[in-house]
Amino acid sequence: MSRLPLRTIDDAPAEAKAALAAAEKNNGFLPNLLRVLANAPVALETYLTVSGINARSSLTLAEREVVQITAAATHGCGFCVAGHTAVATKKARMDASTVSNLRGLVPVADDRLAAVATFTKAVIAGRGRVADAELDAFRAAGFTDGNALEVVLGVSLATLCNFANNLGQPPLNPELEAFRWDGPSAAAAE
Repeated sequence: MSRLPLRTIDDAPAEAKAALAAAEKNNGFLPNLLRVLANAPVALETYLTVSGINARSSLTLAEREVVQITAAATHGCGFCVAGHTAVATKKARMDASTVSNLRGLVPVADDRLAAVATFTKAVIAGRGRVADAELDAFRAAGFTDGNALEVVLGVSLATLCNFANNLGQPPLNPELEAFRWDGPSAAAAE
């Protein structure tokens, strides 16, 4: 049961209706995260705007999904872990082992994706104050200073979503049920 109202297109504030209708059309369903965010149309607008900007970053889709899954698992947001697992699996075509490890916050085999996950954890843990060695390791994996800032961008997007879900506690949409996540210990058992 959601702690915040799950808005529908009909009962959402007027400023959120068009965005919800577009999201439903694009997804084939209305994600409960957006239904929660619709309680504050500016929060919904921020999510949609920053999502669009994040999608234009120079990080690949797989790298962006590493940021999102790592942040969501770190923040304990089962809704976002499930949603981004769906994207990582279906759209980014990431292998099951990599996705499972990301969900469990354990190292992944792919060196480049491992560098993104490690740097994402460092950004979150240090609130951006990463050690020189952490930034150097990210650079050594072939990433630029711009990529480092794009990880920060991804973390900012994830923080909005993760915290909104953790506050609102919406149920997982049935369309995401196959990707359910109940914490790192559950992911390790997969």
